[in-house]
Amino acid sequence: MARLQLVTANKEAKAPRVRTSQKPVALVPQPVLEAKDHFITRNGLTFAGSHLIIDLWEASGLDDRDLIEQALIDAVNASGATLLHIHLHTFTEGGGISGVAVLAESHISVHTWPERGYAAFDVFMCGHAEPRKALSVFKRAFNPGRIVIGEHKRGVL
Repeated sequence: MARLQLVTANKEAKAPRVRTSQKPVALVPQPVLEAKDHFITRNGLTFAGSHLIIDLWEASGLDDRDLIEQALIDAVNASGATLLHIHLHTFTEGGGISGVAVLAESHISVHTWPERGYAAFDVFMCGHAEPRKALSVFKRAFNPGRIVIGEHKRGVL
């Protein structure tokens, strides 16, 4: 049977000293814990997550910091993601706003050009979050006349 080994510091020699117990110790098998990496498999493809590139054109409210912040919060909730932090920066009064919602699942970033009616959103989410659900939130919040969407699967195995 296996014996328990204790390692203690030997102050004089400054090297570890090994002692064995006199009693046999029963070893209990421990479960193997798998790392939770949040990769998912959909339609036979395993990947980290989806990265949406969303361009809103002819949009309104793109200089409204409160509206943008609420849209980010609503998009996170609609997507089933976990919000960690939001940071927004307004460049000038009535000017563009840039920012990011940092998520446990990755991020949503935004950059706006209100003078052109244009907003660029990046929505990257890993695991079981559903980034496409953010799109309806952005449509409702900014009422764009035109939307262009690109999608890239990240971390494809």
